[in-house]
Amino acid sequence: MAFACLEDPTLERNFKGHRDAVTSVDFSLNKKQLVSGSMDSCLMIWSMKPQMRAYRFVGHKDAVMCVQFSPSGHLIASGSRDKMVRLWVPSVKGESTAFKAHTATVRSVHFSNDGQSLVTASDDKTVKVWAVHRQKFLFSLSQHINWVRCAKFSPDGRLIVSSSDDKTVKLWDKASRECIHSFCEHGGFVPHVDFHPSGTCIAAAGTDNTVKVWDVRMNRLLQHYQVHSASVNALSFHSSGNYLITASNDSTLKILDLLEGRLLYTLHGHQGPATCVSFSRTGDLFASGGFDEQVMVWKTNFDAADYGDVLKTRKYSMNVNGALSNVKSMDPGNVNIQKSGVYRQEKPLEMDFGDVTDKQETQTAESVRKQQEPIPIDEMSLANTLQHIVGQLDVLTQTVSILEQRLTLTEDKLKECLENQQKIAQSKSS
Repeated sequence: MAFACLEDPTLERNFKGHRDAVTSVDFSLNKKQLVSGSMDSCLMIWSMKPQMRAYRFVGHKDAVMCVQFSPSGHLIASGSRDKMVRLWVPSVKGESTAFKAHTATVRSVHFSNDGQSLVTASDDKTVKVWAVHRQKFLFSLSQHINWVRCAKFSPDGRLIVSSSDDKTVKLWDKASRECIHSFCEHGGFVPHVDFHPSGTCIAAAGTDNTVKVWDVRMNRLLQHYQVHSASVNALSFHSSGNYLITASNDSTLKILDLLEGRLLYTLHGHQGPATCVSFSRTGDLFASGGFDEQVMVWKTNFDAADYGDVLKTRKYSMNVNGALSNVKSMDPGNVNIQKSGVYRQEKPLEMDFGDVTDKQETQTAESVRKQQEPIPIDEMSLANTLQHIVGQLDVLTQTVSILEQRLTLTEDKLKECLENQQKIAQSKSS
């Protein structure tokens, strides 16, 4: 588990064409195209091939608040302040069909993984689910008491998560259309929420400058990050499930290592608030947009393989003993990337999914030494220490895996018992 293997993210492309703040970005499945929405009422389709022209799609009569490619890449959904949802064909003609989805601004659009359903969220305080073909309205979810900023399907399509200015994140069962849990830990509005690729966790961004990660099976808070100095506007999970990227009004993007519960990178590129961010489906690229009207495409560079087997486990509810170190700063041109270093402490900081702060970035080297007294260690000691950590993580991983298997078996048996009881009850009634 060698941190030296990690390469820093790099800025690959910088697209300029919008005439107002960028509100949303998303990659197509094959990564050949990138779509962005803007307060200028337009969508832009950017080609990832060099020297290829971009296409401007015009149709909405007010600001475009959200965009997303369908899983197949054959459609793009967009929502607008004009209360409409449009479905576009991402070709030169830019043809689209429109339907009035809500009675107020449409803040969020999201396709289910099978591409058959679309969930929308709006300032009219509702979440609505639609059949993509024929744009048929299916049902509405309406327990929020303020603007609904975001709504997403779970990877298996059985759950919907929504976040709102009522300071709650709500989890819904799609089949029963009932709210099965409300998470109320945020101290401010919750502009963005997303499912972990495994479907077992959700992460939410808050105007209280925090990012929170919950387990949706146990409905408990797993991790709480306070690494930004201003509102967090958006977040996106890496396809491996091991990283989370965030965009904030403090103009930075931050990459969090979820397995270790720590800040990994701080990226400075946007001039002004960073409004949106999204990993590509494979995770090797991510895009960001901001108030500066720019769309930036970054190469991830770090890879799950660099962490070895530990990162392939996808187990997230574990305690990590570690320490936040001082931050090294690198400045390639006008893009500044800050990366955490590695130190050993005599009394390691206990990180039981508690608060992770970014205080080290503002401390001087002298104050860090006084407060933490890090002791540099040689490569052999570091290798032995990291090897020990890997061993402990493997044990935890195996334990969690066994527990998950037992839980699955218990759930299956419970389901079987309930089905048998229903059959008995039916036979008695008949």
